[in-house]
Amino acid sequence: MKFAVIGGTGLIGSQVVRNLNAAGHEAVPHSQSTGVDVISGQGLEEAVAGADAVVNLTNSPTFDEASPAFFRTSMENLLAAAHKGGVGHFVILSIVGVDQVPELDYYRAKLLQEQLLAAGPIPYSIVRATQFMEFMDAVLSWTADGDTVRLPATPIQPIAAKDVANEVTQVAAGTPLGAIRNIAGPEIFTLDELGRITLSRKGDKRTVTIDPTAGMFAAIKGDVLTDKDAHLAPTRYTDWLA
Repeated sequence: MKFAVIGGTGLIGSQVVRNLNAAGHEAVPHSQSTGVDVISGQGLEEAVAGADAVVNLTNSPTFDEASPAFFRTSMENLLAAAHKGGVGHFVILSIVGVDQVPELDYYRAKLLQEQLLAAGPIPYSIVRATQFMEFMDAVLSWTADGDTVRLPATPIQPIAAKDVANEVTQVAAGTPLGAIRNIAGPEIFTLDELGRITLSRKGDKRTVTIDPTAGMFAAIKGDVLTDKDAHLAPTRYTDWLA
């Protein structure tokens, strides 16, 4: 099969391209660096021409109120190009619990992306993943203050990027789901607990304190970012840290 991987040079996209090519498919990465712009539409028709499937792994440059406009424009442009090119399968990566956090602009934007795809003309698959292990350093930096890191006790089920890429690869190479598949890491932690584990394993002497108002995840209520019934990935957080 031939795949156009939009956002194919990023953390997940580069691994999906490598996986698909290793499996004997033809996967071509596309991004702004290769002359493809999902907002202006530049290069999109050429990028998806002849592709059996499009995997869209682009992301908004911001997590704020500008993110819905990014996903609306990019999806409308991509869907139009893919439909014109006769693409038979369109895959996106989303977030577990994205439909249950209306307080966050970015989550509303990702839900909009899902809705545009589901309402569009192309058979589709949506892969929803829990929070990436690779993002934990960024999460810690958001609320670091001297020797203290403030984090809410939000339940998190971290998943390794390589496991996300493997699942996206399998879904993309298969029959369109016409539905959502949830994937998650094998363990659930509170975010403050995850912070302590991370700092301890790195020899970082900073202290983690619970602050229910700190950072983006403070807006999360309950355990909506976890899913015990999801397809569970194999990589455990401490093994990933090692």
